[in-house]
Amino acid sequence: MPKLFAPLLVLVSLLTVAPAFAQLYDVRASEVNYDKKTRAALKVQVDGKASDVRDFFQEWMKKNYNVKFKNGGLLGLLGKNDALIARQTAANAISGKLVDLYATVVAPTDSTSEVAVFGGFDDNTFFDPDKTATEYSALRVMAQTFATAARLKAYRDQIAEAEKNLKNAEKEKEKLEKNRIYLQNNTTSNLAKIEELLKKNVENAQQMRSDSVSLIKTGQVLDQSRVQLQRRRDRLSALDRKN
Repeated sequence: MPKLFAPLLVLVSLLTVAPAFAQLYDVRASEVNYDKKTRAALKVQVDGKASDVRDFFQEWMKKNYNVKFKNGGLLGLLGKNDALIARQTAANAISGKLVDLYATVVAPTDSTSEVAVFGGFDDNTFFDPDKTATEYSALRVMAQTFATAARLKAYRDQIAEAEKNLKNAEKEKEKLEKNRIYLQNNTTSNLAKIEELLKKNVENAQQMRSDSVSLIKTGQVLDQSRVQLQRRRDRLSALDRKN
């Protein structure tokens, strides 16, 4: 039973996670709570941290729609739940009139972000699929176009990260190879030194044995010389007494 139970757990986990991954980069109709009221919005989940996605979204909107968002927080400070706001801005892709655009970015996970876009003509008229179908559809197209750009950015970032990791791995490999060669050469040098020292020790041992033999012979000669010297001193002393 345990052998069958483990694969079942894996299958269940995959089936559970699959819908979440399927939502990535797919724009869906949804709602947000803004100014204490529910507003129709378009939401899309993309790869990336919320702070990075927020920055990319603002840059992308400025570049592609010439829409400059401002932070909606107190004194311009953006909190994680504060909306980005672009009031009475020209967005011809959405409407020929000036419009208010809003966006929020939250983090469902550490590696994904959810972007919600919504808008209206003023504080009292927000886009929805029924009353302002044309503007709402245009907002969906904008969100889907952003999702495509975010997907490409995520792929580029992943490639850049992979290239960075590969470069670091190559540097580490080169470093390890240099260290290996150094250690190999050092080991070879040490072995040569050891061999030379062993050879020298053998020579020293041979010389010690030779010196020991010579030392014995020299000691014997020294003893004989001392005896001979003493005899000659004794003879000299005897001659001195006779004279």
